[in-house]
Amino acid sequence: MADSPENTAAPAESETIATEMSAEAAAQAEASAVVEAVLFTTDSPLTATKIATAAELPGRLVKKAITELNERYEQVGAAFRIEAIAGGYQMLTLPAYRDVLSRLLRSKSDSRLSQAAMETLAIIAYRQPILRADIEAIRGVACGEVLRGLLEKGLVKIVGRAEVLGRPMLYGTTRRFLEAFGLGGLDDLPRVEELRSGAPESARTTAATEPSQDDDDSAKPEPEQEQAQKTSDEMPNEDELEDDIEDDDDDDLA
Repeated sequence: MADSPENTAAPAESETIATEMSAEAAAQAEASAVVEAVLFTTDSPLTATKIATAAELPGRLVKKAITELNERYEQVGAAFRIEAIAGGYQMLTLPAYRDVLSRLLRSKSDSRLSQAAMETLAIIAYRQPILRADIEAIRGVACGEVLRGLLEKGLVKIVGRAEVLGRPMLYGTTRRFLEAFGLGGLDDLPRVEELRSGAPESARTTAATEPSQDDDDSAKPEPEQEQAQKTSDEMPNEDELEDDIEDDDDDDLA
């Protein structure tokens, strides 16, 4: 017995509806992923209109995506949600993690470098291995406390002792220094000419009177540095380091 036209049309219509529903679900999933990416990269609330503009999506899909994302975050036990704040939406961590994040932010704040520390670190990076006396000669001020701070932060280390009277310590940068500044190696440090090209005209005029980093004379290590001993058995312990810095501070006061 042949199927009637009505019976033939029913499966076809159901298949069409299923296809449309599948396409709509795929479009919503893509919209949710795009909205999540937009909110993940911003540190301030965004209105639904701004999100829709950036993601090139209809406004209705944006709000639906936010609802679906929050449901997913809750199901998997995520530590954050998309919250409505200040007329917009922002991805925020849950209040339960406030204490942990406060300790992290406080730690980051404590690790910030002062201007003096940045200047000292730059000198060491470009002139290492270098004596403390040479650092102070370049900066024109004592740097005992600054050096101590850089050592504690793991950005600077003692790489040996110079073969001169008193055998003073030589300083250099660490692997952590490279990681903190996103450098693959010391060869990735900006060239002096590049730094000067971005300086004000007055600063470039003053810098022009100083020898270039690429001059042959400056490229040669100082005699004291050539004789640096980097063997592990000559590395100072903490007490020696403390005495060295304190003795130099006493000399500065005298």
